[in-house]
Amino acid sequence: MTPPVPSSTLTWAQLRDLRCAELEGAADGWGKASNRADAGRDRIEKQLLNGLRETQRGAAADAAVGRLRQLSQNLQYVYTECGLVRTALNSLAHEMRAQQRALRDALDDAEALRFTVHADGSVTYPEAGEGLVDGKPLPGGTASVTASPGLLPPSGLVAPNPNAGKAQDIADRVTKAVRTAAEIDWRFAGILRDLKAEEGLKVPDRTWTDAAGDAAAVRDAARGYLKSGIPRDASPAARKAWWAGLTDEQREEYLAVYPDQIGNLDGIPALVRDTANRDNLQLLIGKLEGQDDADAETKLAGLREIDRQLKEGRQPPMFLLGIGDEGNGRAIVSYGNPDTARNVSAYVPGLNTSLDEDFARNDLKRARDTAKGANKYDHSSAAIVWLGYDAPQSVDGLDSLDVMGDERAERGGDAFNQFMGGISATNENEDQHLTAIGHSYGSRTVGAATQQGGGIPGVDDIILVGSPGVGVDRAEDLGVGKGHVFVGAAENDVVTKLPSKNQGIAGAVGWAAAGPAGAYLMGDIADPGDDDLWFGRDPASEAFGARRFPVGEGPRLVSGSGVSIDAHSQYFDPQRDAVSADSIALITAGRADKVKIEGSR
Repeated sequence: MTPPVPSSTLTWAQLRDLRCAELEGAADGWGKASNRADAGRDRIEKQLLNGLRETQRGAAADAAVGRLRQLSQNLQYVYTECGLVRTALNSLAHEMRAQQRALRDALDDAEALRFTVHADGSVTYPEAGEGLVDGKPLPGGTASVTASPGLLPPSGLVAPNPNAGKAQDIADRVTKAVRTAAEIDWRFAGILRDLKAEEGLKVPDRTWTDAAGDAAAVRDAARGYLKSGIPRDASPAARKAWWAGLTDEQREEYLAVYPDQIGNLDGIPALVRDTANRDNLQLLIGKLEGQDDADAETKLAGLREIDRQLKEGRQPPMFLLGIGDEGNGRAIVSYGNPDTARNVSAYVPGLNTSLDEDFARNDLKRARDTAKGANKYDHSSAAIVWLGYDAPQSVDGLDSLDVMGDERAERGGDAFNQFMGGISATNENEDQHLTAIGHSYGSRTVGAATQQGGGIPGVDDIILVGSPGVGVDRAEDLGVGKGHVFVGAAENDVVTKLPSKNQGIAGAVGWAAAGPAGAYLMGDIADPGDDDLWFGRDPASEAFGARRFPVGEGPRLVSGSGVSIDAHSQYFDPQRDAVSADSIALITAGRADKVKIEGSR
């Protein structure tokens, strides 16, 4: 239920004389404060902290780093809150101007008709028309303010003065403009009252929880002022052009109020997305801090680990290209700038991947290892981990069969295409080289992406590792030419030996009962040596026609230590499988001609 709006003493004369330019001038002042805070934070992050890390060691240096990080976080909070105040004031001016226009139009109509508009909004009109009996002009009168503007009382059998309806319409329009303006004033007064910080120099987690609420309130209030302008349905190239066409002030407002929208909008430059998502990361942490459930705690752990790594200043430099808490969580991280690097790879993870601490540690490491490996062969290389979809989760019961369906891959493939279209649009190199990497169920997602809308935008090479099939039976069906499809399949990786759908219920029952290990054992018994997997032809088979690079065998499924599926997770690791990691690095660096190729299964 919408809370009642308190009665207001606002008059139409006050609305008419309101100086919206003064509100916008105040907004500019808050914008300047926000920009100064942002500049200070940027100097701390890019100059002071890097300088300390490179030149100083010891307890004193560590303490200084801690204080600088606290100051940086404080300045980030100042930047966010001042930006919200600016947009709240600009949005207030924007909405008030609309009501001023409506009022002005009504007053102009009254003046043209020689009506008189009184202070209370009633309108006096002169005599006009002809009486039904004597033909004389009907007397004038006053149209009063009604409780429900736009609803006229019945006139009965008496012919009305033609001015009466016109006057009532003007009175209703004046009243509506004033009442709407009063509601706007009341709504924004509450928002602005809440945009205040607690006293002190520290910005604890609960402050970011409040900031998340502040941002949500301003976003809702500014939906007509800013949000409606975001080109969500446009192509990545059109979004890039939209952003380039904004003024600096407009960009600043979008970043301050809609970091979640701008940071996750494919086609926006990487530096801008990184800036927006780092701010949204703090708001998400604050938002989830205010919730008390297992899902929020899981995502919080992942967000905090990503935040920790971002603040470490790792090399290659990290760019946060996407972050969100919808579904199982979203996170897109690039090691190296994907706009300036000639070679860009994007890795799609699979089964059991979600925004949690394991993803933030292990899946991010895979992208980082790929970037470091690729940079050995070409310094203009960046590697991305893309968690932009809800990967299937293996849980107890029938829900674990999600991994055996195509629906999540199809939805994920569409989102991945949008993302890669954005990367292709913002990359500054004429000879850009893009690689899509699918691991586990992620390879099925990459396969689905190749079948939508003409293939994955800009992609030259495709790498499939630990794949249960990709949804097509031939490498040439992936749209990049079979000579540009590369496959890694460890001998002991059970996922690369899942039974085909034609092998009946055995594989499904095995998976539901014991995960990949159970599916492998059941399928191997049902049809040993078959080259069909659950999602189609085995990508490592001769019939599929891809180029298979050598990988380590990996730990056996069953050994004296028990059951292990670790062979499924070491393709990217230069310590556990140097040959596989190096092959991936060569391909992503555009040096696929140097990759050793081994025979198919």
